[in-house]
Amino acid sequence: MPIPEDVTGEEIDKDVRQELQSLPKTLAEDVAKNLVMVARLIDEDPEGAYAYSKVALRLASRVAAVREAAGFAAYANQKYGEALAEFRAARRMTGNVDLWPVMADCERGLGRPEKALDMAGAPEVHKLDKAGQVEMRLVAAGARRDMGQLDAAIVTLQSPELASNSVQPWTARLRYAYADALLAAGREGEAREWFAKAVEADRDGSTDASDRLAELDGVEFFDALDEGESESDAAEGDGDDD
Repeated sequence: MPIPEDVTGEEIDKDVRQELQSLPKTLAEDVAKNLVMVARLIDEDPEGAYAYSKVALRLASRVAAVREAAGFAAYANQKYGEALAEFRAARRMTGNVDLWPVMADCERGLGRPEKALDMAGAPEVHKLDKAGQVEMRLVAAGARRDMGQLDAAIVTLQSPELASNSVQPWTARLRYAYADALLAAGREGEAREWFAKAVEADRDGSTDASDRLAELDGVEFFDALDEGESESDAAEGDGDDD
């Protein structure tokens, strides 16, 4: 896989760089560059990120950071079985519980919501930081919805973090999930209120809460480009009549 000239490998996190020090220098540099490409592409080009993760995995499969990156690349491509295997490998290497919520979400992706709920009640959850615990709550609520338990999903999301007025990195997604669950349960008025609260907290546009809120308010959006093309087509049609 080609590596752009502007990628040096120095862009990776210092903890990952430290992990790579166990490798020969040239090999470590190659692995680092591929990990940079995974991080760079995973949102906009998940297939490309997956390809780079496979290269890194081939070069350094015994490095936990590489297994984790491969897991996230597979997850982004909905290869949940593969992602789960990589996350489990990374966890065995480090003993870290940070990947527990995304591992549970992989179980959901594999059609095993009951397993995800079992993981939500496991002792590992108590070892997660606040962000990880909120993420686990989101996964558990999703599992409840997978099982058709809408009311239980709503109750699962009701928490001090949801009720708090302070805005944290997870606030918008938590409020959005709650609004979406309310809407699925037919509680449209409450859903509108929580979509509005999600918009207030969504400072980086991580959700489409504003679009969902506008939809509930009956606002319709038109693509200006499509509208311009339609007018152009109409003008050409008038010219043909002449």
